[in-house]
Amino acid sequence: MRTLFTAAAVAALSLAAAGGAEAAGKVKACWVYTGPVGDFGYSYQHDQGRLAAAKALGDKVDATTFLENIPDSDSERAIEQLARSGCNIVFTTSFGFMDPTLKVAKKFPKVMFEHATGYKRNPNMSTYAAKFYEGRYVMGQIAGKMTKTNTIGYIVSFPIPEVISGINAFERGMQTTNPNAKIKIVWVNTWFDPGKEADAAKALLAQGADILTQHTDSAAPLQEAEKAGKLGFGQSSDMMKFAPKAQLTANTDNWGPYYTQRIQALIDGKWKSEDTWDGIGKNMVVMAPFANMPDDVKAAAVKTTADIASGALQPFACPVLDQDGKDRCKPGAKTLEDGDVLGMNWYVKGVDDKIPQ
Repeated sequence: MRTLFTAAAVAALSLAAAGGAEAAGKVKACWVYTGPVGDFGYSYQHDQGRLAAAKALGDKVDATTFLENIPDSDSERAIEQLARSGCNIVFTTSFGFMDPTLKVAKKFPKVMFEHATGYKRNPNMSTYAAKFYEGRYVMGQIAGKMTKTNTIGYIVSFPIPEVISGINAFERGMQTTNPNAKIKIVWVNTWFDPGKEADAAKALLAQGADILTQHTDSAAPLQEAEKAGKLGFGQSSDMMKFAPKAQLTANTDNWGPYYTQRIQALIDGKWKSEDTWDGIGKNMVVMAPFANMPDDVKAAAVKTTADIASGALQPFACPVLDQDGKDRCKPGAKTLEDGDVLGMNWYVKGVDDKIPQ
């Protein structure tokens, strides 16, 4: 699993461990991926970030390398293997890698570690993540305007805050453009399984969904949408080439600038342990080109994206009502606090589903 937050995790997000690194010459940067780089989703996009950093830094980097398809249960061995192989900085990209990363970091204090979507830090271990939910708010608005059946199919992986906040943001965006539209959710309990994802897509299409979205990593759902003459959204990367007649847009993960910055900081001796959580405004989340939609829908999507980037629009602007009608905002707050989003384990009003236990 990539993201899972407890109350202790949320509290820890406000703390930054002190740390640093001596200036280095050429560095060897390494990555550990939870899936295959060929998923054309989450792990693929991290690898695109690796390649972008290598290109940007040129001969400042001695080498970059990665290990892919690493299950959580084998991650400690994989991470330690890289630390022992001479890597100066290691990026680990699954939430399930958090404790193994911390354990290895303590064994190798001269190696810097960066863990994606986690909350535990060490003087030589940072954390980073993206506000994926911002892109889902934009997609929700588009879906509300584009659906003809008022049924949106949503294929999801695991009931963790990253996924739930995405569903909630999508619902809130959709409500602003079409309060009559509903999402139907199918849990597939996997990040990457094209067969399962395709079966879920077919089931949702059979139930009347004319737009599909997903929080899984293959292009299978989008391809099923195209086969059926329907529409959909890409996940993590721009999947237009897999379904050019179906993709409306995709919330793409843009890791290259972050990886470049962090490796450069190590080279300059300015690396320190910290937490980063950025979104559309810092280009860590980038919307793929808006396509297969009327000009007015595109114009509205462009404006929403720009407003989120500037901070003029907050996907979880108060009030934020849950399924029972309770406002989850603190008294007087203008938007839901970051910690509440990062620990989200409840649905907003309008979502007709129960979170699996």
